[in-house]
Amino acid sequence: MEFRHTPVLLDQCIENLNIRPDGVYVDGTLGGGGHSFHICERLSEQGTLIGTDRDRDALEAAEKRLQEFSCRKYFVQSNYADIKTVLAEKGIEKIDGALLDIGVSSFQLDNAERGFSYMQDAPLDMRMNREDDLTAYDVVNSYDRDELTRIIREYGEERWASRIAAFIVRARAEKPVESTSELVEIIKKAIPAGARRSGPHPAKRTFQAIRIEVNDELGELSRAVDEYLDVMNPGGRLCIITFHSLEDRIVKQKLQKRADPCTCPPEFPVCVCGKKADIRKVTRKPIVAEASELDLNPRARSAKLRVCEKI
Repeated sequence: MEFRHTPVLLDQCIENLNIRPDGVYVDGTLGGGGHSFHICERLSEQGTLIGTDRDRDALEAAEKRLQEFSCRKYFVQSNYADIKTVLAEKGIEKIDGALLDIGVSSFQLDNAERGFSYMQDAPLDMRMNREDDLTAYDVVNSYDRDELTRIIREYGEERWASRIAAFIVRARAEKPVESTSELVEIIKKAIPAGARRSGPHPAKRTFQAIRIEVNDELGELSRAVDEYLDVMNPGGRLCIITFHSLEDRIVKQKLQKRADPCTCPPEFPVCVCGKKADIRKVTRKPIVAEASELDLNPRARSAKLRVCEKI
């Protein structure tokens, strides 16, 4: 299957990156190279693109897609949060901008064998890096009921988390839950019929929760915001696209803390803690997709873009 990914909020990202032709830019979630294609278009031979992705298929597809450009290009199989390690290995100290497009790619969703989708039957996998140890099968079949409930409730924001966890534990006592279709049927049985008549697909939130657990998505995002800002040159910009409230909340809180780090009590007339902001928020509110983009790419509906600039 060819790796294709329609980049969301593309024009807004490229505009806000303020790309310098000779700058160093990182696409931490390279995917098929959709955003990076337009970054490379704006880079000269002296410019540099560093693309990282956990998925080897993505890296191979992006390298092929971007081969026409003359800028320096590095393609690294890595978790995007490990940017300091990646830069050190390449002998690069600072960068001039970075883009993070958080979450699962269209290719991964549409590729049935990866097990991300509740719409197609496949083995329970959901690993963004297929060399990682933990799979969705492990989560579903080995986590206890309380831990399953917590994950589904916190990461999926699913009101029926406790019932779904109980039904999973009951089903796996008879035989392991091995496929996405088996898991979908268990979830459907757990959610009362009345609750299934409205809203998204009944398995959507649970699949999201398990995927986040398998890939430690929230932990890596929280770590990544600081890591990227630490290696950013003054004037450099960080653009982060999120797709659900848990991700957006992490980004919002992290940027707020860097933009206003003062820990003095509100009643103090002047700051005495000495902590100074090292970024400014370019976007006070997240940028969302316009109607014209939604017509072409419905998956952009939940996308939110936040941008900050290193001082």
